[in-house]
Amino acid sequence: MKLHIQHVTRYEYSAPLQYALQSLCLTPQGSAHQTVLDWSVKAPGPLFPSRDGYGNVAHTCSVTRRLTSGSVWASGTVQTHGEPVLVDDGAPAQVYLRPTALTQSHTRLAALGADTVSGGRVDESRAIGLAREVLARVPYKPRTTSVHTTAMEALALGGGVCQDHAHIFIATCRSHGVPARYVSGYFHAPGAEHLASHAWVDVCVDLPRRRWLSVDVTHGCLIDERHVRLAVGPDYAACSPIRGVREGGGTESMRVRIDIRDTSDLPAFSLEP
Repeated sequence: MKLHIQHVTRYEYSAPLQYALQSLCLTPQGSAHQTVLDWSVKAPGPLFPSRDGYGNVAHTCSVTRRLTSGSVWASGTVQTHGEPVLVDDGAPAQVYLRPTALTQSHTRLAALGADTVSGGRVDESRAIGLAREVLARVPYKPRTTSVHTTAMEALALGGGVCQDHAHIFIATCRSHGVPARYVSGYFHAPGAEHLASHAWVDVCVDLPRRRWLSVDVTHGCLIDERHVRLAVGPDYAACSPIRGVREGGGTESMRVRIDIRDTSDLPAFSLEP
């Protein structure tokens, strides 16, 4: 599937912005799952690319001029291949055994994986089994949680979104000695644009060979041609699309629009006026 994506984040400030420093994890990379045909990132200030400790391509943006509004644009075309097994040379898999603030271990999380990932080994069948168990305990319920909700909090609430499903799955795997990591990306769901920004997990199925299986916990399946990978990390906070600090600006309002289209037989499009 050839997907053309435009991701626009618009900021408005009640007072002039004095300074801002942002990290943008908005650049997909080629892999067995996808080929990046073209991609660009634009921001109100100069962009400085680098590769972070997890192997992601990130851009640092420094804004030093006074602004009352601004936008970050990421756009391009990605050919997806639907391959859920990846081998990479990023951070060692053992890095993804460490708990984080959003994926702290708990006996209730460990119990969730007692029938699927106990013993420190996982395969496709067990991974899908755990995903379905997570969904049964935490059905998809928008506006139940926030980006600061931990895996245990989402489990206790009994509802959440893709980020929460990923965190619960990851924390459960790690509690049984199975490396698992958070994946941020896009999901092509015509007629359900609110699902365009998505998250899923990579679980390590072969530690020596660094083989990862990509599981969409929210949909209870392996990833397929509808998925475009952006970045990986131990949790959402480590690979969120945009994060940063600022001085001035007063009250900030933010609007995000993501448009994804299958352009295999269509011309390119633009969200710009």
